Amino acid sequence: MPDTAVPVAPGPIRVVIADDEALVRAGFRVLVDSASDLTVVGEAGTGGEAVRLTRELRPDVVLMDIRMPVMDGLEAMQHIAADSADGPHVLIVTTFDQDEHVFRALRSGAGGFILKDSPPEQLLHAIRVVARGDALLTPSITRRMISVFARQPAAPTPHSNALTALTDREREVLEHIAAGRSNAEIGAALYISVATVKTHVGRLLTKLRARDRAQLVVFAYESGVVVPGGTDGSA
Repeated sequence: MPDTAVPVAPGPIRVVIADDEALVRAGFRVLVDSASDLTVVGEAGTGGEAVRLTRELRPDVVLMDIRMPVMDGLEAMQHIAADSADGPHVLIVTTFDQDEHVFRALRSGAGGFILKDSPPEQLLHAIRVVARGDALLTPSITRRMISVFARQPAAPTPHSNALTALTDREREVLEHIAAGRSNAEIGAALYISVATVKTHVGRLLTKLRARDRAQLVVFAYESGVVVPGGTDGSA
Protein backbone atom coordinates (compact mmCIF):
# COMPACT_ATOMS: atom_id res chain seq x y z
CA MET A 1 0.00 0.00 0.00
CA PRO A 2 1.32 3.49 -0.83
CA ASP A 3 2.41 5.54 2.14
CA THR A 4 3.74 8.93 1.19
CA ALA A 5 4.50 12.12 3.09
CA VAL A 6 5.33 15.58 1.81
CA PRO A 7 6.85 18.20 4.14
CA VAL A 8 5.06 21.55 4.00
CA ALA A 9 5.52 24.99 5.49
CA PRO A 10 3.28 25.96 8.41
CA GLY A 11 0.12 27.87 7.58
CA PRO A 12 -2.39 25.83 5.57
CA ILE A 13 -4.63 23.22 7.17
CA ARG A 14 -2.61 20.01 7.05
CA VAL A 15 -4.47 16.93 5.84
CA VAL A 16 -3.71 13.21 5.83
CA ILE A 17 -5.81 11.12 3.43
CA ALA A 18 -6.57 7.53 4.48
CA ASP A 19 -8.33 5.35 1.90
CA ASP A 20 -7.49 1.93 0.49
CA GLU A 21 -8.28 2.96 -3.09
CA ALA A 22 -5.37 4.67 -4.85
CA LEU A 23 -7.60 6.49 -7.33
CA VAL A 24 -9.74 7.89 -4.53
CA ARG A 25 -6.67 9.12 -2.68
CA ALA A 26 -5.31 10.71 -5.85
CA GLY A 27 -8.61 12.48 -6.51
CA PHE A 28 -8.81 13.79 -2.95
CA ARG A 29 -5.18 14.97 -3.09
CA VAL A 30 -5.74 16.98 -6.27
CA LEU A 31 -8.91 18.51 -4.85
CA VAL A 32 -7.46 19.38 -1.43
CA ASP A 33 -4.23 20.78 -2.85
CA SER A 34 -6.27 22.99 -5.21
CA ALA A 35 -7.34 25.07 -2.20
CA SER A 36 -4.81 27.68 -1.07
CA ASP A 37 -5.59 27.15 2.62
CA LEU A 38 -5.36 23.34 2.55
CA THR A 39 -2.50 20.96 1.85
CA VAL A 40 -2.08 17.19 1.82
CA VAL A 41 0.89 16.09 3.91
CA GLY A 42 0.46 12.32 3.67
CA GLU A 43 -1.49 9.38 2.27
CA ALA A 44 -2.29 6.02 3.86
CA GLY A 45 -3.81 2.88 2.37
CA THR A 46 -4.66 1.20 5.70
CA GLY A 47 -5.76 2.27 9.14
CA GLY A 48 -2.40 1.28 10.56
CA GLU A 49 -0.60 3.53 8.10
CA ALA A 50 -2.99 6.34 8.99
CA VAL A 51 -2.13 6.00 12.68
CA ARG A 52 1.61 5.99 11.99
CA LEU A 53 1.47 9.00 9.66
CA THR A 54 -0.70 10.90 12.12
CA ARG A 55 1.85 10.34 14.87
CA GLU A 56 4.72 11.40 12.61
CA LEU A 57 3.16 14.38 10.84
CA ARG A 58 0.64 15.73 13.39
CA PRO A 59 -1.88 16.87 10.76
CA ASP A 60 -4.86 19.08 11.54
CA VAL A 61 -7.36 16.77 9.83
CA VAL A 62 -7.40 13.10 8.85
CA LEU A 63 -9.72 12.32 5.95
CA MET A 64 -10.65 8.75 6.91
CA ASP A 65 -12.41 5.96 5.06
CA ILE A 66 -14.11 3.46 7.39
CA ARG A 67 -13.54 0.30 5.38
CA MET A 68 -9.85 -0.43 4.97
CA PRO A 69 -7.76 -3.62 5.22
CA VAL A 70 -5.56 -4.67 8.16
CA MET A 71 -6.99 -1.99 10.46
CA ASP A 72 -10.24 -0.23 9.58
CA GLY A 73 -10.92 3.46 10.04
CA LEU A 74 -12.84 2.98 13.28
CA GLU A 75 -9.96 1.22 15.01
CA ALA A 76 -7.53 3.75 13.59
CA MET A 77 -9.59 6.58 15.08
CA GLN A 78 -9.48 4.95 18.48
CA HIS A 79 -5.67 4.83 18.35
CA ILE A 80 -5.49 8.45 17.17
CA ALA A 81 -7.82 9.61 19.94
CA ALA A 82 -5.84 7.64 22.54
CA ASP A 83 -2.60 9.31 21.46
CA SER A 84 -3.81 12.81 22.31
CA ALA A 85 -7.01 14.41 23.58
CA ASP A 86 -6.31 17.47 21.43
CA GLY A 87 -4.92 15.59 18.46
CA PRO A 88 -6.03 15.85 14.83
CA HIS A 89 -9.70 15.96 13.94
CA VAL A 90 -11.06 13.05 11.91
CA LEU A 91 -13.45 13.57 9.02
CA ILE A 92 -15.13 10.34 7.92
CA VAL A 93 -15.67 9.87 4.20
CA THR A 94 -18.40 7.30 3.80
CA THR A 95 -21.18 5.92 1.64
CA PHE A 96 -23.45 5.94 4.74
CA ASP A 97 -26.07 3.73 3.10
CA GLN A 98 -23.70 0.81 3.55
CA ASP A 99 -21.88 1.77 6.74
CA GLU A 100 -23.69 0.87 9.95
CA HIS A 101 -21.04 2.23 12.29
CA VAL A 102 -22.04 5.87 12.56
CA PHE A 103 -22.33 6.15 16.32
CA ARG A 104 -19.33 3.95 16.94
CA ALA A 105 -17.39 6.34 14.72
CA LEU A 106 -18.58 9.32 16.74
CA ARG A 107 -17.70 7.59 19.99
CA SER A 108 -14.26 6.86 18.55
CA GLY A 109 -13.65 10.55 17.95
CA ALA A 110 -14.95 11.39 14.48
CA GLY A 111 -15.60 15.10 14.08
CA GLY A 112 -17.91 14.79 11.13
CA PHE A 113 -19.04 12.90 8.07
CA ILE A 114 -19.01 13.63 4.36
CA LEU A 115 -20.52 11.43 1.67
CA LYS A 116 -18.17 10.14 -1.02
CA ASP A 117 -20.47 11.46 -3.75
CA SER A 118 -20.65 14.98 -2.28
CA PRO A 119 -19.73 17.93 -4.52
CA PRO A 120 -16.03 18.90 -4.31
CA GLU A 121 -16.72 22.25 -2.65
CA GLN A 122 -18.58 20.47 0.16
CA LEU A 123 -15.55 18.32 0.91
CA LEU A 124 -13.29 21.37 1.14
CA HIS A 125 -15.83 23.10 3.38
CA ALA A 126 -16.07 19.99 5.57
CA ILE A 127 -12.30 19.90 6.11
CA ARG A 128 -12.30 23.54 7.20
CA VAL A 129 -15.25 23.04 9.56
CA VAL A 130 -13.74 19.98 11.24
CA ALA A 131 -10.32 21.66 11.49
CA ARG A 132 -11.94 24.40 13.60
CA GLY A 133 -13.22 21.78 16.01
CA ASP A 134 -16.83 22.14 14.91
CA ALA A 135 -18.91 19.08 14.11
CA LEU A 136 -20.00 18.56 10.53
CA LEU A 137 -23.50 17.31 11.27
CA THR A 138 -25.93 18.70 8.73
CA PRO A 139 -29.66 17.97 9.15
CA SER A 140 -29.63 15.35 6.37
CA ILE A 141 -26.69 13.51 7.94
CA THR A 142 -28.26 13.82 11.39
CA ARG A 143 -31.43 12.12 10.14
CA ARG A 144 -29.36 9.18 8.97
CA MET A 145 -27.53 9.05 12.29
CA ILE A 146 -30.87 8.97 14.12
CA SER A 147 -32.01 6.11 11.90
CA VAL A 148 -28.88 4.09 12.69
CA PHE A 149 -29.15 4.83 16.40
CA ALA A 150 -32.83 3.83 16.46
CA ARG A 151 -31.95 0.34 15.21
CA GLN A 152 -29.43 -0.24 17.99
CA PRO A 153 -30.58 -1.90 21.23
CA ALA A 154 -30.91 0.48 24.15
CA ALA A 155 -28.31 0.20 26.87
CA PRO A 156 -28.08 1.86 30.28
CA THR A 157 -25.60 4.74 30.35
CA PRO A 158 -23.98 6.47 33.35
CA HIS A 159 -25.05 9.97 32.34
CA SER A 160 -27.45 10.92 35.15
CA ASN A 161 -24.90 12.88 37.19
CA ALA A 162 -23.78 14.87 34.16
CA LEU A 163 -27.37 15.69 33.26
CA THR A 164 -28.09 17.17 36.68
CA ALA A 165 -25.27 19.65 36.12
CA LEU A 166 -26.97 21.14 33.06
CA THR A 167 -29.24 24.15 33.22
CA ASP A 168 -32.57 24.13 31.40
CA ARG A 169 -31.13 26.41 28.73
CA GLU A 170 -28.10 24.18 28.25
CA ARG A 171 -30.40 21.20 27.74
CA GLU A 172 -32.32 23.19 25.13
CA VAL A 173 -29.12 24.04 23.31
CA LEU A 174 -28.03 20.40 23.49
CA GLU A 175 -31.30 19.30 21.90
CA HIS A 176 -30.74 21.69 19.00
CA ILE A 177 -27.14 20.54 18.59
CA ALA A 178 -28.41 16.96 18.37
CA ALA A 179 -30.73 18.07 15.56
CA GLY A 180 -27.71 19.24 13.57
CA ARG A 181 -28.45 22.95 13.87
CA SER A 182 -25.80 25.64 13.62
CA ASN A 183 -25.15 28.28 16.27
CA ALA A 184 -27.04 30.84 14.19
CA GLU A 185 -30.04 28.52 13.84
CA ILE A 186 -30.01 27.75 17.57
CA GLY A 187 -29.86 31.45 18.38
CA ALA A 188 -32.82 32.20 16.11
CA ALA A 189 -34.87 29.36 17.60
CA LEU A 190 -34.16 30.38 21.21
CA TYR A 191 -34.13 34.15 20.61
CA ILE A 192 -30.59 34.56 21.91
CA SER A 193 -27.42 35.87 20.27
CA VAL A 194 -24.88 33.66 18.53
CA ALA A 195 -22.33 34.75 21.14
CA THR A 196 -24.62 33.46 23.88
CA VAL A 197 -25.08 30.18 22.02
CA LYS A 198 -21.30 29.80 21.81
CA THR A 199 -21.07 30.36 25.55
CA HIS A 200 -23.63 27.63 26.21
CA VAL A 201 -21.85 25.26 23.81
CA GLY A 202 -18.57 25.87 25.59
CA ARG A 203 -20.16 25.12 28.94
CA LEU A 204 -21.70 21.92 27.56
CA LEU A 205 -18.32 20.77 26.28
CA THR A 206 -16.77 21.42 29.68
CA LYS A 207 -19.54 19.91 31.81
CA LEU A 208 -19.94 16.81 29.64
CA ARG A 209 -16.19 16.45 29.02
CA ALA A 210 -16.84 16.27 25.31
CA ARG A 211 -14.16 16.92 22.74
CA ASP A 212 -16.46 18.55 20.20
CA ARG A 213 -20.07 18.95 19.04
CA ALA A 214 -20.10 15.47 17.54
CA GLN A 215 -19.60 13.94 20.97
CA LEU A 216 -22.35 16.19 22.33
CA VAL A 217 -24.70 14.58 19.81
CA VAL A 218 -23.73 11.12 21.02
CA PHE A 219 -24.32 12.17 24.62
CA ALA A 220 -27.72 13.64 23.75
CA TYR A 221 -28.98 10.34 22.35
CA GLU A 222 -27.27 8.01 24.80
CA SER A 223 -28.52 9.99 27.79
CA GLY A 224 -32.10 10.23 26.57
CA VAL A 225 -32.10 14.03 26.30
CA VAL A 226 -33.41 13.36 22.81
CA VAL A 227 -34.71 10.10 21.41
CA PRO A 228 -34.93 8.72 17.86
CA GLY A 229 -38.20 9.93 16.44
CA GLY A 230 -38.36 12.81 18.90
CA THR A 231 -36.81 15.16 16.36
CA ASP A 232 -36.53 15.01 12.60
CA GLY A 233 -33.19 16.77 12.49
CA SER A 234 -34.58 19.47 10.24
CA ALA A 235 -33.22 23.00 10.35
